[in-house]
Amino acid sequence: MKIGELAQHVGCTVETIRFYEKEGLLHKPLRNTENNYREYQSHHLERLRFIRRCRSLGMTHDEIRTLLAARNQQDDCLGINQLVDQHLQHVQHRIQELLTLEKELQELRLQCQGDSSVQSCGILRELERDAPLNDGLENVHSGQICSSKH
Repeated sequence: MKIGELAQHVGCTVETIRFYEKEGLLHKPLRNTENNYREYQSHHLERLRFIRRCRSLGMTHDEIRTLLAARNQQDDCLGINQLVDQHLQHVQHRIQELLTLEKELQELRLQCQGDSSVQSCGILRELERDAPLNDGLENVHSGQICSSKH
């Protein structure tokens, strides 16, 4: 199948597939000698589905590489369990950060209850106030929820 068909089967873009190939997560397919198109096989589809499922769980490319390598080994699954346990701890940490952020935003929202002028807006006054910042929360909104690399 061609790259567009593969993308359609998995529900991602062609660019995503090319990115996974560049990152070494997805093996590059052979090219058709007649038209030079990439020819993807069923194993590419299975691997891409695996990668996409891992990404939907928030796993990093390194974590996915580890899991992909583990699929081809005959060892026990202790390493896989440890990887998922560690990832779960990161997710739990992110949840706590988000709960803290939610509380702070709720408290901030309470600073302005009416439709007063901008000059007397309690939210703006609170944001202008010299107050200590919560470390790590500046990354929550930018999509970098967890300050630790995993």
